[in-house]
Amino acid sequence: MTDRSPFPPELVAAARVSKAWPFEEARKLLARVEKAGFDGEILFETGYGPSGLPHIGTFGEVARTTMVRHAFRVLTGDRVPTRLLCFSDDMDALRKVPDNVPNREALAADLGKPLTQVRDPFGEYESFGGGNNQRLRAFLDRFGFDYEFASATDYYRSGRFDATLLAMLAAYDAVMAIILPTLGPERRETYSPFLPVSERTGRVLQVPMIARDVAAGTVTYRDPDTGEAVTTPVTGGRVKCQWKADWALRWTALGVDYEMAGKDLIDSVLLSSRICKALGGTPPEGFNYELFLDEHGQKISKSKGNGLTIEEWLRYASPESLSLFMFQKPKAAKRLYFDVIPRAADEYYQFLDGYRRQDPGNRLSNPVWHIHAGDPPQEELPVPFSMLLNIASAGNTEEPEILWGYVTRHLPEVTPERYPALDRLIGYAVRYYHDFVKPNKHFRVPDAVEREALEALDSALSALPEDAGPDAVQNAVYDVGRGFERYRNPEKPGPDGRPGVALTWFSTLYEILLGQERGPRFGSFVAIYGIPETRALIRRALRGELRAAAARS
Repeated sequence: MTDRSPFPPELVAAARVSKAWPFEEARKLLARVEKAGFDGEILFETGYGPSGLPHIGTFGEVARTTMVRHAFRVLTGDRVPTRLLCFSDDMDALRKVPDNVPNREALAADLGKPLTQVRDPFGEYESFGGGNNQRLRAFLDRFGFDYEFASATDYYRSGRFDATLLAMLAAYDAVMAIILPTLGPERRETYSPFLPVSERTGRVLQVPMIARDVAAGTVTYRDPDTGEAVTTPVTGGRVKCQWKADWALRWTALGVDYEMAGKDLIDSVLLSSRICKALGGTPPEGFNYELFLDEHGQKISKSKGNGLTIEEWLRYASPESLSLFMFQKPKAAKRLYFDVIPRAADEYYQFLDGYRRQDPGNRLSNPVWHIHAGDPPQEELPVPFSMLLNIASAGNTEEPEILWGYVTRHLPEVTPERYPALDRLIGYAVRYYHDFVKPNKHFRVPDAVEREALEALDSALSALPEDAGPDAVQNAVYDVGRGFERYRNPEKPGPDGRPGVALTWFSTLYEILLGQERGPRFGSFVAIYGIPETRALIRRALRGELRAAAARS
């Protein structure tokens, strides 16, 4: 235990009462430590199945666990050492050949073998599991996570699990009593917490045990091909545990203190916790996060591929925006699809901007504090992501330099050198516009009232100086809208205190001028896009050119 806290006392005091979920989790873990009178290391763990590539769920679990770990460090004044172990279940058997790999026929010959004994279909590594382990480590390193990597194959074969494997052999009947009631009749006949690794074929076998010798540390089973009785030690990597038993084995052997899991694993967590206690261990603290949904509200599935990959998110927005998405409401089901990206990108910078004006206590509830481990960067974003998308949409802009031209004309002090965050965001916006906004633009032809209103707006904009600010433009837009009974809304005053206009006025502008249902504050958009350019856009809409151009593309 360290003697001196690197955190100010007022920060530690604020952490004790913060309602941010990482601190709520950290307080649960601290209560565990204090109850046990523990004076050692706290171990955080995340799991990874290397039968597939690291994915966005892997990022989410490591990112969220890292946030809890840092909250715990603050809460304890960093007086309790912590580690984060990313554990790869690479001794698991290859159960089916993935659809997205080459040389699938050759891989089929290795079905049933531990992933670290399955040939690498890409021909780059010694094994399929080993290759995916390397990809996991590169994946985590890319985001700067502080972690240690662990391989199930190494831990089983090196003897690190031997003592606990022998304890499971001694508690065999108790473990079976926990698991069997959860299985169907057929599976009960073949179930064993131990999966022998056949010395003859190298495959992980799901076979019942016909004898056990606790004193010798062995189990006996029948070879499913030859019918021969085979006796093997449970130590030294000669068996692997079934996964619920394996989870409990790991918790017990390593003394895991904290591990979170998806909502779909609640029953498995409960079962593994009971097995852990039967082995003489203490189950870890943790919580069950909600699963992600696709655009249709269906659960995200790796096999279906119905969701975002990490690479896809990072093509259109920053890693920080993804961390924000993971931080917010982890126990609520959320759609994880392309249309959530712009909002996450903007909200990140809104939270970052608000952080500077918050007192220390409120800062602990700000997501950016957790995303950046208490030290958010000093970055400003003079133009939001949604605005960049709408400028790109209005001008059919697919080059960052052109988008920068609109920005610097209105904000000459804003340059790529002074605002590198905006420079990155412009690159994201151009790609997002090209891939998602442009193909889905649907321009509406104005009816008679809308045509008259657009002509009135064109006239109102012509009366403004070309360098008119957002508020002046917005007031002009309001004046035009309240001049038409269709858009007048006397119950809701406008920004100048006069009777306001209905939201349908603005949706009309977005649909006719931008080809989309929603858009930015219109005055701010015009101020950056340009009054002459907006007037030209109106004239093109009135002539039907915007709709015709979209139809051609």
